[in-house]
Amino acid sequence: MDKTQRIKRTIGYLILFIFLAGKSAAGQQDEFRSTAPNVFLDCERHTCDMNYIRTEITFVNYMRDRENADVHVMVTRRQTGSGGHEYTLNFIGLKEYKGKDATLTYFSKSTDTESQVRKGLVNILKQGLIPYVSDTPLAEHISISYRGAQRTPAETMVDKWNYWVFSVGLRGNLDMEALSERYNYSLSLSANRTTENLKFRFWANNNYSERKYEVNEEETITSIRDKKTIFTQLVKSLDSHWSAGMFVHLYSSTFDNASLFSTFGPAVEYNIFPYSESTRRELRMQYRINYSYRKYDEVTIFDKLQENLFQQNLHIILEIKEPWGSAGMQLEGSTYLHDFSKNNLRFDAGLNLRVFKGFSFNINGEYSRVRDQLSLPKEGASKDEILLEIRRLATTYDFQLRMGFNYRFGSIYNNVVNPRFGNR
Repeated sequence: MDKTQRIKRTIGYLILFIFLAGKSAAGQQDEFRSTAPNVFLDCERHTCDMNYIRTEITFVNYMRDRENADVHVMVTRRQTGSGGHEYTLNFIGLKEYKGKDATLTYFSKSTDTESQVRKGLVNILKQGLIPYVSDTPLAEHISISYRGAQRTPAETMVDKWNYWVFSVGLRGNLDMEALSERYNYSLSLSANRTTENLKFRFWANNNYSERKYEVNEEETITSIRDKKTIFTQLVKSLDSHWSAGMFVHLYSSTFDNASLFSTFGPAVEYNIFPYSESTRRELRMQYRINYSYRKYDEVTIFDKLQENLFQQNLHIILEIKEPWGSAGMQLEGSTYLHDFSKNNLRFDAGLNLRVFKGFSFNINGEYSRVRDQLSLPKEGASKDEILLEIRRLATTYDFQLRMGFNYRFGSIYNNVVNPRFGNR
């Protein structure tokens, strides 16, 4: 047998080995799939680390589509008063598990690392999936352990900060080229306190950016945008549907011709659904009325350098997340009381819909009708200010529309994790 024939035979044996090994692995995988519950994990990428979950929880099948699943797990989250997050896991039984539903909750701390958060979330997910596995042959391979809770003295449970959370942040950016340079920084401060009855928010921020362009040896164009904001809000819970509050807003911006805008006033809000259901659905109607003192950097198109104004605002927010997808809508209208023709109406809506197996459609749009630009400078904006976008321009509307669809087909299973060359 010559060298060429030996190489061919070796390659043939190798191909046969790979084929038989793959067939054996597929057989084991098919046996597993036939007994494990099929799970559709409905969770956004920034909320769940899907690869980590599939690696840590191997006793279920992960489905690509809800239509193939025995269990639909819907994960939603909202921020807590301490800066962490509350994760709500809704387990919805389908097919033979129909009616076998449950809801579990996991709380993360603001100081938790990404590793701690995903580990805690997986632990709760395991607890919720156990009832669906207990009726399958896989149950004999599942072991449950109890670590035992450490008894903690009552005095260690006292919150020495009394629910107060503080934050300080500073970030900057520098970008330099031969004929241009850009830099900006942002400084922020916050102090928050959240309980069931009261919510207090204080937030201060300063954004500064500067750009320089060397046109020639004798001409350099410089653009500066400086914005400062201080916002304070106090909200009182009245019952499961009603809330009332007060707010104060101080604002300064070179972009908006605002030397100082100071605004304060009361607000009231009603939620059609109980606030306890806000992770799944909410329909809130908020009404505010405020007094505002305005001082401008330049004389406005209405020949004002300063003025006192009263304004009212109605804001309606609808958010729904269901097994068929999610939908959201916001409608906001405001008007100045001294002249109702000076008003603003903004509407935006989004829909993410599972139309049928493997096919989903999403659309998002926003429209604003603008009639309240009281702070526009009388002299208007120069050509440089327009090109560098350092002045707000007059407009009567703003419209944006985004839409698309996605259709996936092929294997219904999604159990394998392969991180090589990344996961994109």
